[in-house]
This record gives sequence, structure tokens and C-alpha cells, in this order.
Amino acid sequence: EAEAIMTRRASKRIEMALGDEEAGELGLTCGGNVDVLIDYLDFSNPADPVIRLHELARQEMQEGRRSALVTLVSPADGGPASFRKRILIGGDGRVHGTLGHPIDALREQIVEDARSLMSTGRSRMQSYGVEGEGAIQLFIEVFGPPFPLIIFGGSHVAIPLVSMAKTLGLRTVVVDGRPRFANRERFPEADEVIVGIPSEVAERLALDATTSLVLLTHDYKFEVPVLRRALATDCGYIGLLGSRRRGKAILDLLREQGVEAAQLQRVRVPVGLNIGAQTAPEIALSILAEILAVRNGRFGGSLSEADRLPAGIVKSNALC
Repeated sequence: EAEAIMTRRASKRIEMALGDEEAGELGLTCGGNVDVLIDYLDFSNPADPVIRLHELARQEMQEGRRSALVTLVSPADGGPASFRKRILIGGDGRVHGTLGHPIDALREQIVEDARSLMSTGRSRMQSYGVEGEGAIQLFIEVFGPPFPLIIFGGSHVAIPLVSMAKTLGLRTVVVDGRPRFANRERFPEADEVIVGIPSEVAERLALDATTSLVLLTHDYKFEVPVLRRALATDCGYIGLLGSRRRGKAILDLLREQGVEAAQLQRVRVPVGLNIGAQTAPEIALSILAEILAVRNGRFGGSLSEADRLPAGIVKSNALC
């Protein structure tokens, strides 16, 4: 099919029925029906508006920003899509390109949905109703660098945390003021190891909604200023290792320093999901599980118990 598309020089959307074995070869968890968009791109023609959008997406990623490419894959009239109507939503909020009239009237909603997906790193097919036209389908494809995980404190928990985070595709940064706890021998898999005072390093690091920050220092003089810095940003996940009692003492201190209660609720202490973790690898696993649950807007409970969750709790979707 791809070879035929190369000959025709036109993108095509196809439906495929995959068995479990075929799905496994593609990295999917189980078989089923899938939609596939085989995109024809001719990079020898830089003046092509579609190529320009792809180049902009690549530039955004190289500069450390996320973007979303939105493609019309199912027109309202039910006819074949040309896949030429696209827009790119940049990490700075700017919109490039056009989906044409009357779809552009939905631009505000489309941008909002795309930015929501950009914060999770997930791509998705999305349906919209166009007044006087009917339903359309857009494919929102997210591009961007790996999500950052910043770990303050090169403790015994940090070692498996870095290792597991790498398997999830996260960009890991370890910060510690002690060279014997922040070095390449201790963290060979970390993307970056920084020796420095945590509070000073925290001021230099970029923290946004895609960032996960975990404090493993177990020291008030480092935890309080780093938390103040993180809470002053849109940092997506803030976790603090420690008991409830110790966590309450730190939050009370921050409250006395003028941090609002609504902001303090963003700090997850004790850090991680309640899976009975005791060893360093188990604690690391619970932390990463909570980070994923928060990023995906999930409760983090058992899939088999999903139907018994209280009303208002977002239920997880079974994989198969």
C-alpha cells in the first residue's frame, strides 16, 4: 500500500484488521481494527505548505517545545479527504496554516483540545460538529521532546527511579550538592547529572506542565526552597519523599511563608501510589506509576476495580 501511495503521490487513510501476532510485531498490546494514515511527504518541495508545517514541527522539537499537527481526515460531506488541510499549533500558542471555511470557526476549541493533548504527549482522532455541515474528523498528532523528570537527591531511590524512567522514555536529570551522590558512575543512564545546591539549580531549570519533579533529599533546607520554586511555576507533577507527618510540617512551613493553600495541594506527599512499596525499586515504581496517572488524568486504581470507583473518578481504559 505504501509503495502505491509513493507512486500516486497522495496520502491515504486505510482500515486494517490485525491479529494478535501482527499487532505484537507492530508493538501493539492486542489485535483489533486500526486506522492507519499513510502520509505522502515530498521534502524536495520546501514551498509545499504541508512540508512547511512539518519543518516547523521539527524546529519546535529541536528548540525543546511541543507542537500538534492537526489534519482533516474525514470531511463533513463524507467524500474522500485530500489530507492537505492542516494546521500546526506551536508550543508558543501560535497557529500556522488553515483548515478552511467553515472549520476554522472551531479553531479555538481545536487549539484547546490540541494543547491538552500536548500536555500528555498523546495523539488522537477527534470528532467535531460543524454547523450546517455535519461531523468531521481531525487527527491531532503531537510532536515534542521527551518529558523531563527532575530528581533532587541522588539517594538509593533515585538509582532505580532513573533506570525505570528511561524505559518509559523520560528525560532524566539528577541534582545533588554532593559529588559522591551526583556522578556518572552512580547514574550512567541519566541524561544529565548536576552537582550544585538544589535551590540554586531549581532556579535555573525550566519547569512547565510537562515537567515532573521529585524531591528525595530528605532535608528541609533543600526541600522548602525547591518546593517554593516549583509551586511558582506550572510544573505538572511535584512529589516529596517522606511521611505524612513530615510532609505536613514542610507544608505548614511553606504556608507560613505565604504559599497559598491551593498551591500546597499540588505537592504529593507521601509521594507515589499506595502499592505497599518498601524497597527502593518498589518506591521508584510507585512514583512513576503516579506520574503516569497524573499525566493521563487517571485515578491510578486497579483496572479490575474500575467499575466500583466512586462517581466523579476518572476510570482507566482497559488495554485489551
